[in-house]
Amino acid sequence: MLVIPAIDLRDGRCVRLVQGERSSEIVYSAEPVKMAKEWEDKGASYLHLVDLDGAFTGTPQNLDIVQEIVQAIQIPVQLGGGIRSYDVVKEVLDLGVERVVLGTAAILSEQLLLQCLQDFGEQIAVGIDGRDGMVAIEGWESTVEITVYELSQKIAASGVKRIVFTDTRRDGTLRGPNIEATKKIAEVSGLKVIASGGVSCVEDLYKLKGLEEYGVDGVIMGKALYSGAVHLKEALEILEG
Repeated sequence: MLVIPAIDLRDGRCVRLVQGERSSEIVYSAEPVKMAKEWEDKGASYLHLVDLDGAFTGTPQNLDIVQEIVQAIQIPVQLGGGIRSYDVVKEVLDLGVERVVLGTAAILSEQLLLQCLQDFGEQIAVGIDGRDGMVAIEGWESTVEITVYELSQKIAASGVKRIVFTDTRRDGTLRGPNIEATKKIAEVSGLKVIASGGVSCVEDLYKLKGLEEYGVDGVIMGKALYSGAVHLKEALEILEG
């Protein structure tokens, strides 16, 4: 099971938000490229990048920094946030990003998702962001009338192989991940799932490790790592060791 440090980009900096609220921003580094290299040096084998400006505006705003990160490190990265057209998907992949995480676009445009899957295959994942069981979109600022479980089944039928599931009520809160929902999504979809949101301590990692048999093969960690609640070394030992 992969440990995947998150780098959330806003105004060119590495930040964290609580439950996606813009007003809750905490800046952890003004040098996200340096941060990416630091996670790589500490043993991470994959990084999760989010363009928060893109998520809020609908168009990526930090691709220059994404490109710098890709060029500065050897490990692969995935990127989400504001990627809502075929041309932008291609642009991002051409930068050297390993995997694009489609959220709002995949939910609102099945045609776009199918076209991207046809041309880019497993370089496309779908981000399912849940709020009280329903699907949140557009930077988590609105929801659609479909449950995260219904959407995961629909996504599986389209040919997607991987889901990134985030419980937005847990993200950035250090309240613990939504184990039950993560397990259910993996079970009903039959897809590979990366869990995201809420990891607060090493006990949470052991709980997530128990979901590996259901298809959960990665854990995105943000605030827990940046705050020191969990150290990357111990997370790697528990999940990858």
